[in-house]
Amino acid sequence: MSAEAQKLTVKPDRGTTFSISDTQGRGCKVCSGNECDTSLLLKGDTSVSLDFQCSKPQDVFTVEINRSIGKSYGSLPLMSFNRKFTWNLKASAANAVKIDFSKTGLRQIDPSERCPDRHSYTLWAIQTTGIVTVGKYCTGGPVISAQLLKLGSFSLDIPAGQQLQNGMFDVSAGEEIKSLAKVSLKLPKGSSYADLLSPNYPDSFPDDDVMEWHFEVPNEHKTDIQFLNLTQPSCQKKEAAMEYQMEGKWKWASVLQLQEEQPLRKRGNFTMILRNCEMDRSRAGSPGLSLSIRVSKLCKVDLGQVEDFAIYIEKLRPDSDCEMKMNSVTKEKIEVTSSSELSFLDCHSEDIRVTARRVIGKCLFRLTLPALPSCLPASLSSITWDLRPPTHGTVELTSPTGPLKQSLPGQPCNDSISIKVDEDEENTIGHFCPHGAIQKIQIHTNMTVTLSTMGMLSDSLLSLTHPERYIFTVSSKKDTPVLLATPGWPKGMKPYATVSWIVSVPEEMEAHVMFANLSQPKCSNRHTNIRVRRLSCLEEHYSRREDEEAESEIVVPGTFYLNMSNCMAEKGDFSVITKVTLRESENLLLAIILSVVAALLVVFVIVLVVVCVVIRKKKKKLSHQVSIYNPNGTIFLPGQTNFPKTREDNESHVYTTIEDTLVYTHLLRKGKEIGVYGESDQPCRGHTDSQKPLVSRDSGANT
Repeated sequence: MSAEAQKLTVKPDRGTTFSISDTQGRGCKVCSGNECDTSLLLKGDTSVSLDFQCSKPQDVFTVEINRSIGKSYGSLPLMSFNRKFTWNLKASAANAVKIDFSKTGLRQIDPSERCPDRHSYTLWAIQTTGIVTVGKYCTGGPVISAQLLKLGSFSLDIPAGQQLQNGMFDVSAGEEIKSLAKVSLKLPKGSSYADLLSPNYPDSFPDDDVMEWHFEVPNEHKTDIQFLNLTQPSCQKKEAAMEYQMEGKWKWASVLQLQEEQPLRKRGNFTMILRNCEMDRSRAGSPGLSLSIRVSKLCKVDLGQVEDFAIYIEKLRPDSDCEMKMNSVTKEKIEVTSSSELSFLDCHSEDIRVTARRVIGKCLFRLTLPALPSCLPASLSSITWDLRPPTHGTVELTSPTGPLKQSLPGQPCNDSISIKVDEDEENTIGHFCPHGAIQKIQIHTNMTVTLSTMGMLSDSLLSLTHPERYIFTVSSKKDTPVLLATPGWPKGMKPYATVSWIVSVPEEMEAHVMFANLSQPKCSNRHTNIRVRRLSCLEEHYSRREDEEAESEIVVPGTFYLNMSNCMAEKGDFSVITKVTLRESENLLLAIILSVVAALLVVFVIVLVVVCVVIRKKKKKLSHQVSIYNPNGTIFLPGQTNFPKTREDNESHVYTTIEDTLVYTHLLRKGKEIGVYGESDQPCRGHTDSQKPLVSRDSGANT
């Protein structure tokens, strides 16, 4: 603080008490007028000038502001000082005054302890015998409210530089109580225990007084109560005791002396009431009553209804304060297979890992996550299903939320769910996630499926189908490449293992298949094989062994079956990444082009015929030729200079060669007449004289 800032002017509000004092004991003084001292008390609404007689007074002085509840403190120029705001509380004649902390929640601490954020709350109950400290608290805890009988006060310490926030708590009329104070706590799912201290701790609880705590406990939990630091009083009358009042369907009460074993594993809400005796103070060194109480929340886990299911809880950091117990026995690792009671002390979600496992041997089963108790301090990080199909059976894995995709270079998984598929946990088939093109995976062997990150857990369906070792059903989209890797990629396939993909190709589409990242071994027994067969054809569309050169790309017109098998390798591994891309079929485009050309050709022919008919009609009109009938069987046309030659003249009956069938034509005719050749076709016959004359198509021939 600068020299100018060492002088401040303060004007308290009416009804406010304003004090500033040297809490560090350094002897630093503050002056108001002619009065200088290590502490100063101001009242009223008159402006007062303060002069601090040391450097950096904000490191020395603490400001305390006290007023009745319901009035605002206004704005004071004291942000650079540590401040304590105190509210005076007064209850009505019949009811207690209630302070609601449900917005922030509080946890009780030792009076000597300091809150991490330096925001500490202190609660006092004012009685005729004196002021009783109910407790000191930090923000963030199970305390949701406190009720004070008759009079009380409540303070909030705020570090320098931070401002008082409005709406941090509410004050209202409470219940009619018979104790000096009643503190209510709610054990939420994340809390495993609550630590409490008797009033005035570590000093003695007042003579013949009563303090009560009310607990709200979730239905699936039980509670365990322990007295950690108990100091027994010397009593003249009565006995110090703890009374328990249980709520629920059957209400009951129990009073136990403090040295007795307190009730364990009780379910439901309850109230705990501490009663002190009339202590004997005449004895020298007679102790009073003080104790610290730990109310632990037990986690009930019952797996009796789920067959072949286990939960595993592991402590991640050996040096952490987390303490895990199973049936009251401390453990570093916990395996729950039946009904058990767990407790977690100082265990946070980052301290432990929770996993689950289940063995399934049924033919048809839906992989769902059994309901886990919410009392576990951490959520489930992964669950593994061990799938055991019967002999000659196949496990079929599908996802109801949509197709899967394999995590590979070029198509990594960015989803909240990761699915790992292993063969007997020895050979990784692949890592998968949602939003892909693989509709189902079929495996003819024992397998394990592990789902990690339970943010969006989805179900999967198992059934028994084909006898292949691995079968993937793939449904791709147009122009969207899909990468298909052999099981265990980038490692090679197991010897003699087979894998198949059924790739759906819609009509009017074709698949462009590329074999990228192909690694072939040197085989000592059998061969590796890459085969492609269309489902509509029996013959293979494509086939290559390790000793044959593979094509860089093939085109498959229709849904096809891609099969790969490994040999017993002498050297090297067999692994492939296949890239499948669907595109418009080139045959379809060619058919469309040919159809268009054919249509144009038909139109052209029709136009040509029409033109020819028109021209022919015009020629008939211009030429009036008349044919002459010849009774001898031939005709001639006008304009010819000579008559047509006869058959004998034109030598049309002379042959250069004669076929054998013509030589034996008379035999064929005779055979038909006697029925040797059955119903044979009638032979073509030449023209006879009895027929009408035919017009020769070659009217101007042979002159």
